Amino acid sequence: MYSTKIEPKYNPNPNPRIGLIALASDFTIEKDFINVIKDKDIDFFVNRIECYNPLTSENLIKMSQKVTEVTKDILPDQKIDCVAYACTSGTIAAGYNSIEQKIKVAKPEAKVTTPSTAALKALKKLKIKKLSIFTPYSKKLNEEVVEYFKKENFNVTSNSYFDIESDIDIGKVDQNYLYDVLSKIDLKDADALFVSCTALPVLPIIDKLEKKLNKPVLSSNQALIWDTLENIGKNNSIKGFGKLFLTN
Repeated sequence: MYSTKIEPKYNPNPNPRIGLIALASDFTIEKDFINVIKDKDIDFFVNRIECYNPLTSENLIKMSQKVTEVTKDILPDQKIDCVAYACTSGTIAAGYNSIEQKIKVAKPEAKVTTPSTAALKALKKLKIKKLSIFTPYSKKLNEEVVEYFKKENFNVTSNSYFDIESDIDIGKVDQNYLYDVLSKIDLKDADALFVSCTALPVLPIIDKLEKKLNKPVLSSNQALIWDTLENIGKNNSIKGFGKLFLTN
């Protein structure tokens, strides 16, 4: 038998890489990402982080303590171009700087995005100042999210919420019912509607909602995906997921 050593040739131009940190109980976020990026030359990797119920600021901060560990396990010792931490209320509770620092311990070269900070960028891109906010959270967590946007100088004209305390239950919300609820929100004093939470199945109904409400509709997942693609230079030719993607 003859054995021949052949030198390998490696790809000199790999696709940009997205690393997603998803809550362990989130049914929705990977599906939303894939629906948007499936036709693009992007490599997409996911790891899940243990979360704690009920959803409270204390439990969300507790969850964030594992961010570095979870990030390290996304292609260990390999470069990631952008890491997306997929928890809106969790980033508000722990603070973006804390999340960013924990991710950069594991992936120092990566850009970092989160739903709450991505939403701020998206709202500013669309020149939104008056905002109606919908969340699925408990009353207390809902109020903390509203206060976050107020502190960022948005005029919150109205707010409604489901009062759900478990992330798993948020992911089980019926999409048709969600559309019915959101389509009836009075936006006469608002420039746009923002729907919080990565577990809520909002992205597939955004186009339909915008036509019904005649106002821009933004969601946590939509903003997070949009900002992730901005960070890797792939945010073009995307239709079907709201006016935000048409601003580029």
